[in-house]
Amino acid sequence: MTMGHVQRFKDLIRQRSADGELAELAADMLKAAVINDGNWTGLWSGVLDRLCELPPQDRSLLADGLVTQYRSSQAGPVARSNAVTLLGLVSRGLDSDERLTAERLEKLDELSRQHSFWYGSRYEGLVEAELAAGRPLAPAVVAVFRRTAASSTYRDATLTNVVKRLTHPALNVGEEWAEQALRDAGDDPDRQALLAHLATATSARPTEKWDAPARALVETLGADHFREAALSWLALVGRPRTFPLTGWDHGPDVNDAFDPYNADALRGLAWLLSLLPPHPDTARALGALVETSLRKIPGIGPRNPKVANAGVTALARIDSEAALAELARLGTRVTFKGTLKLLDAALDERAEARGLSREEIEELAVPAYGLTEVGRAEHHLGDVTSQLEVQGAKATLSWRNAAGKAVKSVPASVRRDHADDLKELKAAVKDIDKMLSAQSERLDRQFLARRTWSYPAWRERYLDHPLVGTLARRLLWTIDGTTAGYADGALRTLTDDPVETGTSVSLWHPVDHEPAEIVAWRDWLERHAVTQPFKQAHREVYLLTDAERATGTYSNRFAAHFLRQHQFHSLAAIRGWRDKLRLSVDDEAPPATRDLPQWGLRAEYWIHGDGGEHYEDITESGSFLRLRTDQVRFYPIDAPENSAHCCGGEYRMWLRDGAEPVEPLPLDSIPPLVLSEVLRDVDLFVGVASVGNDPTWQDGGPDGRYQEYWTSYGFGELAESAQTRRVLLERLIPRLAIADRCTLEGRFLQVKGDRHTYKIHLGSGNILRTPNDQYVCIVPRSNAATPQTGYLPYEGDRMLAVILSKAMLLAKDREITDPTILSQL
Repeated sequence: MTMGHVQRFKDLIRQRSADGELAELAADMLKAAVINDGNWTGLWSGVLDRLCELPPQDRSLLADGLVTQYRSSQAGPVARSNAVTLLGLVSRGLDSDERLTAERLEKLDELSRQHSFWYGSRYEGLVEAELAAGRPLAPAVVAVFRRTAASSTYRDATLTNVVKRLTHPALNVGEEWAEQALRDAGDDPDRQALLAHLATATSARPTEKWDAPARALVETLGADHFREAALSWLALVGRPRTFPLTGWDHGPDVNDAFDPYNADALRGLAWLLSLLPPHPDTARALGALVETSLRKIPGIGPRNPKVANAGVTALARIDSEAALAELARLGTRVTFKGTLKLLDAALDERAEARGLSREEIEELAVPAYGLTEVGRAEHHLGDVTSQLEVQGAKATLSWRNAAGKAVKSVPASVRRDHADDLKELKAAVKDIDKMLSAQSERLDRQFLARRTWSYPAWRERYLDHPLVGTLARRLLWTIDGTTAGYADGALRTLTDDPVETGTSVSLWHPVDHEPAEIVAWRDWLERHAVTQPFKQAHREVYLLTDAERATGTYSNRFAAHFLRQHQFHSLAAIRGWRDKLRLSVDDEAPPATRDLPQWGLRAEYWIHGDGGEHYEDITESGSFLRLRTDQVRFYPIDAPENSAHCCGGEYRMWLRDGAEPVEPLPLDSIPPLVLSEVLRDVDLFVGVASVGNDPTWQDGGPDGRYQEYWTSYGFGELAESAQTRRVLLERLIPRLAIADRCTLEGRFLQVKGDRHTYKIHLGSGNILRTPNDQYVCIVPRSNAATPQTGYLPYEGDRMLAVILSKAMLLAKDREITDPTILSQL
């Protein structure tokens, strides 16, 4: 039917032109626009081509006819919009065309508030008319045409050629960093040329053809001057847009995404910075750019991976310790597969160049950030002394005046006379906080790495390292077969005997030790007030169960759970697992897998998309909101991959090139350390991502379908992680100010308030109250902090913080003022 319509209108154009009926042709073209809904792509483009081939005098009469149609009392807003668009196209090349100028500008202003438009709308004629008239386009109009050309799935030559003529401004307005760069450039032609060159960074990697003019432009401006300006721009990346844009119906919020045209300029900015002499601020800014660009946006995913990749490429090109440190830090933080691949390649290349292993380069890459001893440094700024100190997971900066008296705020003399030093100290605090988190996660993943160190190398890279030492001195180590911890200035055994030397060192794990010894080390840590950076002495140990011995090759310990898919996906990546988001499509996906090359094994956690028959279970991008969990299995690392339909069904092994199927390995053949750590990961996934943890789901979620699961999980038997929490609470509760109101009863912490008695589940944090175990919904803050309880043996248990916060609140339930909570009491 479309082909018939198209041919009919082509014939009409020829006939109306021959008969001199150009006014009638204008009405015909508006009818065509109604039929194709203003989409002049495909066969319809031939209709426009025929229109534009008409002689100038015919097109002039046709333009007059479109103006008449626009001004007709019967014309509605759609007809008027189509008339303006067609007028722009047929007026090409006509002398001094000023028809509907105000209306054309109004249409362009309307477009400028959109993120982009469908290229088949053919709005480029509106721009060409303004250019032909010699009128400058509004910056926001330039921006929408650039965005459309940059983000269009189908590259349209006509639109692209028009956009090439839009050279001012050099960057798109609407993003704070770009507008600041434009203000800084002003009317200076060299600065404008540099900004324009940044936007030409459209390839995946910089070439010498791109680098050469970039170097010349920077040389004109001065490297130091450009660096200072560029870093100030990067500090603004990711801030809210200066004016909002309208996106596509039912699409994601485009205001959270980078402008695609400016994204190329950001890529160029990162590349250009890598051509300058190395500077710590540059590495710091590029690392922040990578993380900002990978921040996940609902409906989009990572904000802009190509900008993140450019940041990594730039860091890899900078030959400095600061750049290497950023690469190593990002290697522990980044989970997006494409960017992580670049990071791995960069770190492997650095390691190979120095004749080191990948693990060694990551260890040696950690800077001291100005710390002169483990966790501490003093700096004298005039008669003021600053003390930079690591306390737990954070760095602090304190001050003493000339009299040695501590002062709360930065002294005025430091702000006045030592502004640069103060800036560096504050930057060091932020750097230390980021690196501490990264190194803690790296160390937490070392249990399966099978690493051993020579004693001298271990002391240099870990125990005595100014930054890593603050973590290493809070962990237990095995030195020549003897367990040792650090206390009172020395390594010590369980009986506090000093360990002064050794040969071989490895990270201690409780699976290799008897329960009595583990408990004794927990007591040792408490006696010496050592708070570990993550669970080690209190680490959960997952031993083979009778049920798993019966099943033989798989574990059902964490099957039949319902998890929030995107939270699970993020956690899996952080813990070193590979996972593919399940989409509600006819496709297959492998299970979540973790490769364990040091052991020659691959762990699999079988999962399926849940609820595909319900619209509310799917995101706008088509991914499942929730997953159903199944078995945990182990295979040889080189075994063919299993896969199953995304919506559910049996897993089967993909066999290629005549490969034979490989059976899963018996669980009793898996080393206990490997089994324990893999199951601990899976317990973490369930413990964090389960819908049973959501206190607002007491109604069972959509249509009440999860009611039974939510109840059984939210108040059921405790998993190993919750059992560990219970053991800790047994020691912790007597120290609490509300100790006389708290008792541990089975799976619950029971809290006696003035209004009611409450039971807080030690796994989910969900609450029941008297009488009749009525449910109480208290939604914890996302950044819930652990209440002051004195000594804690380890950091990082958010659910412990949630439980204690709820206990403190409910113990004084007469003081509660929140109306949502009060209505349930």
